[in-house]
Amino acid sequence: MLSIILIIPFLAFSQSITGKITQSGKQVSYVEIIAVKDQLKQTAISDEQGNFALKLPENGIYQIVCILDGIEVSKDDITVNGSTKYDLAFENNPIKEIEGIVVTAKKKLIERKADRLVFNIANSLASQGMDGIEALNNTPQIKVDENAGISMVGKSGIAVMINDRMLNLSGTELINYLKGLRSENIEKIEVITAPPSKYEAQGNSGLINIVLKKNQNMGWNGNLTTSLFQTTYAGFSNSATVNYQGEKLRSSLKLRQYDSQKHSYENYKIAGSDGMASSDDRRDFWNGGGLNYSLDYEFNKKSTVGLVYDYGLGNSGMDITNTSDYFQNGNYTNSLFTYAEHRTKNKNNTISAYYDLKFGKRDNKVSITGNYFSNTPASNIDFTTKDNSGNFFIVKTPSELNYKIYSGQADLTLPFEFAKTETGIKFTTFDNNSDVKYQNLINGTYITDPLRTNLFKYQEKNYAAYMSLEKELAEKWTVKAGLRYEYSTVIGASASTGQKTENSYGKLFPTAYLTYKADENNTFNINYSKRINRPGFRAINPFRWYTNINSYYSGNPALNPSINHNVELSYLYKGKFSASAYFQRELDAYSQLVVLDGENKTSNFYNFFNKNSTGISLSFSDNLFNFWEVNYSGDFSHMQTQVFTTDAASRKGNSTSFNLQNSFALKKDKTIQFFMNYWFRLPSNIGNVYSYFVGNLTSGVKMNLMNKDLQINVYVSDIFRQAKSHGEIYYQNSVHSFDNYYDGQNLTVSLTYNFGNKKVKAQERNLKFDEKNRAN
Repeated sequence: MLSIILIIPFLAFSQSITGKITQSGKQVSYVEIIAVKDQLKQTAISDEQGNFALKLPENGIYQIVCILDGIEVSKDDITVNGSTKYDLAFENNPIKEIEGIVVTAKKKLIERKADRLVFNIANSLASQGMDGIEALNNTPQIKVDENAGISMVGKSGIAVMINDRMLNLSGTELINYLKGLRSENIEKIEVITAPPSKYEAQGNSGLINIVLKKNQNMGWNGNLTTSLFQTTYAGFSNSATVNYQGEKLRSSLKLRQYDSQKHSYENYKIAGSDGMASSDDRRDFWNGGGLNYSLDYEFNKKSTVGLVYDYGLGNSGMDITNTSDYFQNGNYTNSLFTYAEHRTKNKNNTISAYYDLKFGKRDNKVSITGNYFSNTPASNIDFTTKDNSGNFFIVKTPSELNYKIYSGQADLTLPFEFAKTETGIKFTTFDNNSDVKYQNLINGTYITDPLRTNLFKYQEKNYAAYMSLEKELAEKWTVKAGLRYEYSTVIGASASTGQKTENSYGKLFPTAYLTYKADENNTFNINYSKRINRPGFRAINPFRWYTNINSYYSGNPALNPSINHNVELSYLYKGKFSASAYFQRELDAYSQLVVLDGENKTSNFYNFFNKNSTGISLSFSDNLFNFWEVNYSGDFSHMQTQVFTTDAASRKGNSTSFNLQNSFALKKDKTIQFFMNYWFRLPSNIGNVYSYFVGNLTSGVKMNLMNKDLQINVYVSDIFRQAKSHGEIYYQNSVHSFDNYYDGQNLTVSLTYNFGNKKVKAQERNLKFDEKNRAN
């Protein structure tokens, strides 16, 4: 079956119509041509010279309709027998206007711009009738795992924007927010593998910009979505959206709510002079809700003010039964049996405000933005541990954390005749106070252990300025270059240990892009970017988070940021096939290292390696036979690490992954679709980790009912239970192995009801606030 799926997309139709479109004797670009015969329909777009080509499934008489800017300009009946050449011509007077049409004719499925790859989701059959998370999973170079998050080929982190403004959510809140978006409201998804200097230099990450459809129709609309899913346990999520657009006032309210749980297991083994075999049987659960409200008021065509507020409230927890066996030189020594309850309450607020002003004949633009974010998670890790001698240790570790981030920025765009210029400044302050206690139950009373209790205060200030230029050098060449400077000061202090860390540094971050459009079908691009990866708050907090009396996780206040150099060469053919080759050099990189000393297992962060990564990414997307859409992609990479200062083993190796997505229209009106998607990664080396085969087969149906007001999705994911995290971690004196599964096999039923004026524009003006992602 798989071989048939791979081969058929490359079979060509033997019937076709080719020709040129002219208007009053002059060639016409970007005309939509529709060929109709009985229930068959094929479409094409004329190129810049007016040439077009229509591949057809069979011979016969076709009605050919040409549409230009929403207007039907010609209609002809053409007899097709094999390859037919036929030029289409019309005068300036149109036949009739096509009521309500939204023209996307100028857009191919995939486009290449100087600094991003654009997936025009509005042109994708497979991407209709789904939520925002599913739409992202259909996007080239993007993979979504609700446990691991959103990832991009060759990148270690992702930030998400809506209409070029940062979405100020992360983790579960981000996933649930995106589930509330509907693909019918999305125009395109931009994949930015090398973010330009306008954006934060933080993280070796890419950006995703979700651009919503724009409409000038006044009134109300919205949608209601509910999703039910069954893993080992049942769960659900709900969302509701209401949008309003008036003459000057636009607003949007989104409500979200979720309640879910799953059964997971984790097995971790260490083979060395000190050995351990740990097994977790775990129940994870989380519930919560939130709202997102945006308000946008247009004083006039040149001046706009806006406000975005987001509130999230959630509870999460884990019940863990753990058995840990310990060994010395292969000989069993002891066992610990632990039952732990993790409970966390999380509340966060984000407020963003902006003012946009256009001025001058060239629509110069200045944008001023202010952001505030607060997060106050309170958690308890309570555990009871028993050893072989029958001793019991009952411990509570209550903690309170308080994150606050303030930022302000100003951006200026000046589209001069010689080049488009952008410049701006930004200031950000991070404040983090954490108070974490360790309390032993002694004679019926919980007594605080001062050596394991910590009050940690952290403050970071970042100052940034940038400038970029973009210019068309000739008809086929576009160049863009930018330079960003960031200066940071960091102060961290532990009240319990008296340890204080201070650091300051300033760095330049250049970006450069060169695009060559050989013709309508062939586009080449090369880019370079330098980035910095600053550690998150917990990675530098020296406090110990205990999971039993001998095992804990800790941060490292001496941790330094790493620097990344990225080079990418890409090629796009006909908006359907894309290829990119990339090289990344990561210097002074950091990660967690697990150390076992006797029965004491610790996990901490260290700067301990440099890494080179080289890879090739390929993708192919097309509509076939008027009922089948395919999105196929593959990534092939080679990695080599050079380890220093620790006993982690230097490694080199390869990683190969594929993503095969197929959508079939089961009815001619395409209201019922069957889809089958398969993602898999072959055994791979990534860093000092060797991972075994992992895969995920997902299949189901999508239905559009009630004139597309009601969408129903039913699907099963991880059908063959191949989505395991299974592999080995290599150290010079030991080998660690892991075998984990997070209840990935599930049945999902989702219903969405759309109401109101379907043409109203959803108001999405989330603001750029990159720094919030580090508060995890």
